[in-house]
Amino acid sequence: MLDILLPILIFAALGLAAIGVVRRVRLWRQGRPSPVPLVKGLASVPRRYLVDLHHVVARDKVMSNTHVATAGGFVAAAVLMVLVHGLGLAQGVLGWVLLAASATMFVGSCFVARRRRNPPSRLSKGPWMRLPKSLMAFSLSVFAITLPAVGLLPEDFGSWVLALALSAVLVWGLGEMVFGMAWGGPMKHAFAGALHLAFHRRAERFGEGNRSTGLKALNLDDENATLGVEKPSDFTWNQLLGFDACVQCGRCEAMCPAFAAGQPLNPKKLIQDMVVGMAGGSDAHYAGSPYPGQPVGEHQGTPHGPIVAREGKALVDAETLWSCTTCRACVEECPMMIEHVDAIVDMRRFLTLEHGNTPNKGPEVLDNLIATDNPGGFAPDARMHWAADLELPLMADRGEAEVLLWLGDGAYDMRNQRTLRSLVKVLRAADVDFAVLGNEERDSGDVARRLGDEATFQSLAKRNIATLSKYRFQRIVTCDPHSFHVLGNEYGELGGHYEVRHHSTYIAELYEAGRLHFKPWKGGGVTYHDPCYLGRYNGEYEAPRNVLKALGIEVAEMERSGFRSRCCGGGGGAPITDIPGERRIPDMRMNDVGETGAELVAVGCPQCTAMLEGVVDATAEVRDIAELVANALTEAPEASSGAAQQSSNRPQAVEVA
Repeated sequence: MLDILLPILIFAALGLAAIGVVRRVRLWRQGRPSPVPLVKGLASVPRRYLVDLHHVVARDKVMSNTHVATAGGFVAAAVLMVLVHGLGLAQGVLGWVLLAASATMFVGSCFVARRRRNPPSRLSKGPWMRLPKSLMAFSLSVFAITLPAVGLLPEDFGSWVLALALSAVLVWGLGEMVFGMAWGGPMKHAFAGALHLAFHRRAERFGEGNRSTGLKALNLDDENATLGVEKPSDFTWNQLLGFDACVQCGRCEAMCPAFAAGQPLNPKKLIQDMVVGMAGGSDAHYAGSPYPGQPVGEHQGTPHGPIVAREGKALVDAETLWSCTTCRACVEECPMMIEHVDAIVDMRRFLTLEHGNTPNKGPEVLDNLIATDNPGGFAPDARMHWAADLELPLMADRGEAEVLLWLGDGAYDMRNQRTLRSLVKVLRAADVDFAVLGNEERDSGDVARRLGDEATFQSLAKRNIATLSKYRFQRIVTCDPHSFHVLGNEYGELGGHYEVRHHSTYIAELYEAGRLHFKPWKGGGVTYHDPCYLGRYNGEYEAPRNVLKALGIEVAEMERSGFRSRCCGGGGGAPITDIPGERRIPDMRMNDVGETGAELVAVGCPQCTAMLEGVVDATAEVRDIAELVANALTEAPEASSGAAQQSSNRPQAVEVA
């Protein structure tokens, strides 16, 4: 009887799944066009899945092995089930391999069940709680019906009652694993996820050592184009596909600084709200952690309705979007490689450019950038007042230099001026040929872009590019990771291609070249805070630590460090929009510092310095790496033979690709 029932069940499930696939694809195709390489994209899925995706999944070894067993067993079992039981090809080893695949899947499903017995709060529940049972039903039924096919049991084993019972269990498993994969059950992520890897919006992100973190530019010359994203259908189709790939594991939620601070943002909930909007409906069936302070069931939307309503409720409240610090912790942790920050900035762009709805001090800052080329509204010709006694060489006078020192808007801040003066001291100690733009320098545009004002960003960027094009230099060096990122990763799309160094990286290179010498460290314990725009955005974690090591400092690492560093709360214009929460992000970061027992926290970003120094009753002093290096400088060993001899023997700068 199974010989009759199984092909019917298998091909009926496949047929229904095909209908579901067409329906799901139609939902994605509501989005804007986005050209992708079809064949090349599909061909790249195995490597992207087995290498890039599992590089993230493998951070949790138990779940990584569980996923390999469960997902790998399912894929093999599903294909072999069609061949063995659908097409009757049980001869040879196929049946035995099917037994092994289904058994492997069952073992994996046991670990999934263990995980779901007392799940952490970040995991969505609801339909996901039935998934272990469905996995077991599929794997056990496939294993049982394959035993007669390989001769381990008689072909006529059992009766029609047993056949119906096994078929019922198989239907349960097929319903979740095949039918639900295409129609919207928990297994939806498997189908959508594979295609998301194939047609990812940032294909350049894949491959060993590759990064893609710069925001995509808007075409401001297209008068018919929507500026940003107003409704779900304004996203590109492969962004909608990416939202559907979410597995609701909550890793993004666990790392989000805004969520931890009690601000109304949960990256996982945001992605699920976009899925709701894509299909139409409300968030009433969402079974995960809500936005802090906002109960589930009050938001709804449609594919062609507004995401953020000016009046009444829609998919998302504006405060949710403005809570984001753009730190990319969510993106870094996402095992499905979803781009949360891209989506948030796209929606901010619409609110800012089309409605002018930037909250709190946002409009004032943007007006200042337009009027004075800096967010504080300071007089443009006052940018160099802090360095009146330093006689810094100007590019306008020199025309060329080995290094262009980019000051950033920290030049207007008294605290950051100490960092800049220290950096100048270090460069001169290493006899670096450098110059500054002086009053020709404008804001890099980072704040404007993260607040959604693409027009002001592009205006600032194009004018900076025009200025830079007048001069010759080998590299740009800056102590501001935000300027470092924008100049190096986002100006290129507008025609500005530069080799940019963060000052910690450049100082490390100077030390390695023998151009800097330090006194032994005499201070107390030190920890190091990784800036988001240096670490997660650009992958630079070692250079600052190498500099501290060269100073003789043994860094006491915080629990949240490296790629899992907690944001200081200063990025993405967050201090400007200032969305209230239950606690402050920099306070939480300073608590992390306190847990190490360190007396000093080394930083490499003016925004991190400002945010951490603003913590009341801080337990540690905040010092930039440039300040620590400047205080430790000593003359080279050969200095006693004469300054002239020292200068002639000093190694020259090397070009670093």
